[in-house]
Amino acid sequence: MLRTSVHPPYAAYLRVYEPLAAFAEPERSYWQGYAAGRPHPSAVDERRGRLADLIATPPVAIPERESRDAFVHEADGVLYLCPWRTRLRSWLALSELREELPLPLLDVAVPPVVRAQAEADWDRWRSLHPDGRPWILTSTWNIPVRWFLLFGEEEREFVPSGLEDASGAEHASGAEGAGSGAAAGDGPPSEEGARPDGGARSGDASSEGVSSAGAQEDAGGAKRRTAPVLRYRTPMAQARRRVARGYRVLRETLDEGPLVAGVEEVGRWLEEFHPRSLVELDYGGLVHAIPEQGLADDRSAEDVAEGVAALREGDPVRAGRCYRSVTERWRRVQDLQFAN
Repeated sequence: MLRTSVHPPYAAYLRVYEPLAAFAEPERSYWQGYAAGRPHPSAVDERRGRLADLIATPPVAIPERESRDAFVHEADGVLYLCPWRTRLRSWLALSELREELPLPLLDVAVPPVVRAQAEADWDRWRSLHPDGRPWILTSTWNIPVRWFLLFGEEEREFVPSGLEDASGAEHASGAEGAGSGAAAGDGPPSEEGARPDGGARSGDASSEGVSSAGAQEDAGGAKRRTAPVLRYRTPMAQARRRVARGYRVLRETLDEGPLVAGVEEVGRWLEEFHPRSLVELDYGGLVHAIPEQGLADDRSAEDVAEGVAALREGDPVRAGRCYRSVTERWRRVQDLQFAN
């Protein structure tokens, strides 16, 4: 496996974890056996694998085979899985890249012959899997406003950075105690495996936040600094209710546009999954682009909820203030991609 000290991509993720019962046989038995194994790969492991593919000559834009890995989460005795589907997501990312990059730059990043083969494979796959959809959505350098609509402030979990010794015990530092939700000892596991304090299981996707990508070892290699983690998790039923209510308010008070269309698109995506799934928004690699105090103070989901409530109550001034607060916060982060 490729090892690198480079931070993970500056990307956030919207993930759906489906209960094991949502998968039909023989896939269900496969995932049951997979979940029983230890350790499970983390989000950083997936990104390292893709980085190795992309720096190859010629670059491997699309993996030859679909990933058979997943993020694993267990809550209240229920086993949940979020399949990576790296090949499918790579096709979707390539489609977005064609729209974002000028053709000369695209030809350098992904040569035409590589793109042509990838597009032919994509067309063939779609003809065989017309209902295929990813369990993970990705956004680089930004989190779309519509994603925050799915969550409430009470579901926010912030885990400050800390020093982890050789035994795996963690000592919080940074913006300790800031934010709501999980305390430092209740957060996700490190990349190397499950936490000794009984936190989330190895393979939980948010382990990206405490991976070696944000770690610093002392001269003896005995300690490392873990990166902070910021995420939201909510039951699928709650996410769908919030999206439906928000969409209804936006449609009744705003003109048709990207925000209204985007909320509708997210709602349709959520409908593809089991009603007892979990939905997670993970700040992922963006924790390396935002100062830790900024993460501790971030209340984007609360601002979005307040803005929608203001529209419902007929207060466009307060709604506009909330919307500007969120968009300006994320515009500052997005501008960092152009910094030296």
